[in-house]
Amino acid sequence: MPRGNAPQTKVHYHGKDEDFVIYVDGSKAVQDWKKDRSIPLAQVVSGFKIFVTHKHGAQSVGDEASKSTLENEFGTHNEDECMIKILEGGNVQDTESSERQGPKNDSMGTRSAH
Repeated sequence: MPRGNAPQTKVHYHGKDEDFVIYVDGSKAVQDWKKDRSIPLAQVVSGFKIFVTHKHGAQSVGDEASKSTLENEFGTHNEDECMIKILEGGNVQDTESSERQGPKNDSMGTRSAH
């Protein structure tokens, strides 16, 4: 099976100072949660981490958001509350990572030319 081509779904939230991204279990999970808030976040969110992209958009690789960044944007550093706000106001994006290409073993063991 090719490596790295699993589908990913994330929610991108464009904030006033930063862009935030959380990974979710699928767009259907987010839609179901919006209709029925009794569904636990654990069944929607794929890992309880909030990433910040430093205004580089949804496709950028992000760093984990600091408590002060969350406090400045959402008025709280409670990650559950921040995730709820991101789910409510963010855009759901389904992507499929492309298969990784390139050499699998650069050194080629003892076969490399010296």
